[in-house]
Amino acid sequence: MKTNYNALQKAQINSVISKGEKPKLLMHACCAPCSTACLERVSEFFDITVYYYNPNITSETEYNKRLNELKNFLSERYDGKIKLLAEPFDADSFYNAVKGRENDAEGDLRCKICYALRLNKTALTSKEKGFDYFTTTLSVSPHKNAIWLNEIGEQNAKTHGVNYLYADFKKEGGYHRSIELSKEFNLDRQDDCGCEFSKNK
Repeated sequence: MKTNYNALQKAQINSVISKGEKPKLLMHACCAPCSTACLERVSEFFDITVYYYNPNITSETEYNKRLNELKNFLSERYDGKIKLLAEPFDADSFYNAVKGRENDAEGDLRCKICYALRLNKTALTSKEKGFDYFTTTLSVSPHKNAIWLNEIGEQNAKTHGVNYLYADFKKEGGYHRSIELSKEFNLDRQDDCGCEFSKNK
């Protein structure tokens, strides 16, 4: 039976509400457009820091462009209520992780390795900086494998001893809402994830 990760997230949020708490959440984000609907859905329930760690973006110019747009969106939409933590450009980590998988089809094992790279780093950072939960915006995209993302997130939670917030943000119109919000805030929606291999798909 297929796991309903959206339902699991709702159960987690209901648990948070019942305790009257606002836990600290480190939300990995690939870009501003993908962050829009995800933040809208959970920002009421968590004290969120957006985490920009994307070594798969193999152009430093593009990396900084997406980071700056994320900064501007958070400032305009949340006026400092949501913090941003950004890692420096580091494409070497991605190239080392996916070495030998350069010719994989888009959505194949290379992408799973990339998910693991980013979520492992997010979990580690969450643990080191005292966050209660971590998650990622990646599942808002219909092109990303939500099963892989949640399995990897769950495994990293066990490995590093920090809670993972389950997510399938595309559900309940999440992807379409991200398109609407991107238009509202005049955000640039990219047609690739940023890695050189996805551009050759």
